[in-house]
Amino acid sequence: MLKIFYPKMYISSILQIEPEILKRQKIKGVLFDLDNTIIRRDADGFAPEVAEWLSGLRNEGFKLGIVSNNSRERVGAIAGSMSLPAVHRAVKPCMGSFRRALKMLGTSAGETALVGDQIFTDILGGNLTGLYTILVVPMRGREFLGTRLITRPLEKIVLARIKKSPEVTHDRRD
Repeated sequence: MLKIFYPKMYISSILQIEPEILKRQKIKGVLFDLDNTIIRRDADGFAPEVAEWLSGLRNEGFKLGIVSNNSRERVGAIAGSMSLPAVHRAVKPCMGSFRRALKMLGTSAGETALVGDQIFTDILGGNLTGLYTILVVPMRGREFLGTRLITRPLEKIVLARIKKSPEVTHDRRD
C-alpha cells in the first residue's frame, strides 16, 4: 500500500536530474511542481542556475510544464517568464490536473516525468496518473503553514522507508 507514495527517484536537487537519465527512461516531457521544487515559495522568479538548467532541458528536446496548487497569478507570472505551459489551482493529487498538463505537453503518461517536493500531492498524484515520479528535497525557504505543520511530519514516516527502498533510485549524495 505504501508503494503508491514511493517515487521512482529521490534526489537532493532538481539540478541532479541529467537529461541522459530521463532519456534512458524514454521520457519526452517533464512536469514540475512549482513552490519549493523549481522556485522557492518566497521568491518571485527562478534562480539563475535553475533557469539555465530548465533551458538546457528544453534544448535537449524535452517538453516542459508546471502543475501547481498555487494561484493563477503566481503560476502564470512564473511560468510565463520562461514560456512554460501551466496548470494552476491543480488540486493535486487529483489526476485531472495531471491529465490536463499531459494534453498541454502533447505527451503520454508513460513518457512523462513529474518532479515535486511533496509525497502526498505530487508523488501520489503522479503515480496515480502513471507518470515517472521524481521526489526532490524541498528548496529552503518559507513553506505553506499546512505543509509545515501537517504534511512534512507525516512525510517523515514515508521518507524513512523510501530512503531504504532498493526500488527507488537515489542521487549520488545519498
